[in-house]
Amino acid sequence: MTSDTIGVDISKDHLDAHRLSDGTNRRFTNDKTGHRAFLNWAGQPGSRIVYEPTGPYHRSFERKLAQAAHALVKVNPRQARRFAEATGKHAKTDPLDAALLARMGALLELEARPPRSHLLNDLKDLHMAREALVKNRTAARNRAKNLTLPILKRQNAEQLKQIERQVSAIEKEIMTLIKADPDLARRYDIIVSIPGLATITAFAMIIDMPELGTLENGQAASLAGLAPATRQSGTWTGRAFIRGGRASLRQALYMPALVAIRFNPQLKAKYDHFIAAGKPAKKAITAIMRKLIILANALIRDDRKWAPALP
Repeated sequence: MTSDTIGVDISKDHLDAHRLSDGTNRRFTNDKTGHRAFLNWAGQPGSRIVYEPTGPYHRSFERKLAQAAHALVKVNPRQARRFAEATGKHAKTDPLDAALLARMGALLELEARPPRSHLLNDLKDLHMAREALVKNRTAARNRAKNLTLPILKRQNAEQLKQIERQVSAIEKEIMTLIKADPDLARRYDIIVSIPGLATITAFAMIIDMPELGTLENGQAASLAGLAPATRQSGTWTGRAFIRGGRASLRQALYMPALVAIRFNPQLKAKYDHFIAAGKPAKKAITAIMRKLIILANALIRDDRKWAPALP
């Protein structure tokens, strides 16, 4: 049970905190001294601390809170903004944001989750760097189609070679870190045992959804943004569609779903069934993506590799 709820607006230099029980506001520096002062002010362990992710600025503070046994609730900034609009709060300052987060955490009874480990944070940074390089590589390849001057062609080709080296180095480092950790290495081996899922997709699933193996099937699909949202009002029923969730994971699952439709007999049968039932191809592919994430979650939960179903 949490003893109190505290909202914290985190910036590069400061922590603006609001304690719900007595309405107290305080500002602390976002450094070791400020973190210690915040923990003294927060009081006994067990308080629900509600905050938004802010890239590198929240990680050190988050580790200190976890060490002090507080209940950590990291909320999506878009959800926090919508909560503010729903409650009629349109002004935006750091102290007001902190108060809003505290109120949101208490009213919605948001569930606390353990923070990412230092290893997962390092893997996330590497994965984001790889994604940025892949975008640069795509842009360079597109530029190459329109270049006519020899010097620009040469420089673009050199840039592509450099990007390829950097991508390869990052992928090698990600693999090294995963293989060095027994739990992550086992997760990797289980995921790549599924036909259609290869190394890059395994990286995305391990890094972007570390909760895999601890979720119900519906939760896994929902976190990935692959659970259809029902739309119904009175006698009207609209088309269900997917929304929210972790977009980067959905993107990583699209091509593997196409591969699975060809080489995974069970998923191919599912896809054919959806098409025969009149579903559009895109919806059928989305359903296969959902099957893949649910399958990976179940296999990791059961600690076993994929095996074809017996006839």
